[in-house]
Amino acid sequence: MKKPANPPAPRKSSPTASANRRRFLQTTSAGILAAGVFSELPAAESTSANSKLKLLCVGTANRAAADIDGVKSQDIVGLCDVDKNYLDRAASSFKDAKLYADYREMIANEADKADGIVIGTTDHHHAPASLRAINAGLHCYCEKPLTHTIHEARVIAEAAKAKGVATQMGTQIHAEPNYRRVVEIVQAGVLGDIKEVHVWVGKGWGGGERPEAGQTPPENLDWDLWLGGAPERPYAAGRYHPAQWRRWWDFGQGTLGDMGCHYMDLPFWALNLRHPTSCEAEGPEVHPETCPLGLKVKYKFPARGNMPGVDLTWYDGNLTPKEVAGERVPGSGVMFVGSNGHMYANYSNYKLFPQDKFSDFTPPPKTIPDSIGHHAEWIKACKDGSPTLCNFDYSGALTESVLLGNVAYRTGKQLDWDAKALKATNCPEADQYIKKEYRKGWEVA
Repeated sequence: MKKPANPPAPRKSSPTASANRRRFLQTTSAGILAAGVFSELPAAESTSANSKLKLLCVGTANRAAADIDGVKSQDIVGLCDVDKNYLDRAASSFKDAKLYADYREMIANEADKADGIVIGTTDHHHAPASLRAINAGLHCYCEKPLTHTIHEARVIAEAAKAKGVATQMGTQIHAEPNYRRVVEIVQAGVLGDIKEVHVWVGKGWGGGERPEAGQTPPENLDWDLWLGGAPERPYAAGRYHPAQWRRWWDFGQGTLGDMGCHYMDLPFWALNLRHPTSCEAEGPEVHPETCPLGLKVKYKFPARGNMPGVDLTWYDGNLTPKEVAGERVPGSGVMFVGSNGHMYANYSNYKLFPQDKFSDFTPPPKTIPDSIGHHAEWIKACKDGSPTLCNFDYSGALTESVLLGNVAYRTGKQLDWDAKALKATNCPEADQYIKKEYRKGWEVA
């Protein structure tokens, strides 16, 4: 097959079969991916398409275990986890994988022998791991939110574009049929002009106080590596690892960070949203350590082409509404409010209102093909340069917008947002939440 014009030069690597295959894939697909071309993509040689990728996996339990399950049809050649119990459990299924506690070492030692990486860690490790992998020339799959800060999301997206690697963020629901049918309905104009969207999740990752005293970490856990680039603090059983880290600003972004990329993904996709022009938030008094148990965020997005500007409101936790657009609603979902009607949607179904008006509703023809599978899309893209719908360009902008809500909340101000400059032009104190500092050895440029 013909190579695209002026592809990025392949990274020098050891002459292994995997490295040679990756060089081929990079030179045949990197220019296409970097240019953002999403149609008329050439197929790679059939031998490359049919061969297995060699993958590294960072994180091996919980959500990470589900991601490993999603790519287990390929060759898992490296596993990394700071918790030895988790690592040993995963290693029992992948006998030939090299085992690591520190992903920096794994990437440095194994990148030349691998094609891609799958990252399913705490939020504060997403960018340090992703950036190192991308810069090493690895295709990258990373869980949501893509990063822990807005600045990191921009850096990761730009690095992926420059390197021409295939990327996918872990918004698995994007691949399900219902989201695709909802997008088709919205984009077919069934609801008319949509100037208002409400998104809510009845979940509350927040609250709590920092423990006054620490404890000795269990022998299976490397606590210093778990902290990574975050400020040092003593280990406290049951407060951070394995399940409670989302409550803490140093490691997560609360409910908005956890669920925003899943539920806001639907209006972003359907309405071609990218960056808001302003954002404000309300909730309880800001706690310096932990996220709120309830949050309401108001975003304003500008007009896009023939689509009018949109006001998008997010609610979570104990601020979740019981009624939206005059309709009683369940605990989580999205409501599109249009000039010709409105529509409720969740992961698996949708409903149009007013019901009598849409009693004989016939969905528009399918325009979005059904997915081959969320992880399968990424695997295919790694092999032949085909597009992924949750690539880091799309997901980076989504993550930036999601995390901006917490910046607005923590500053207590309505932010006038300059997305190009990553600046709240009326609020210099927002800078400390847009970009952060790292412990030495974990920096993200």
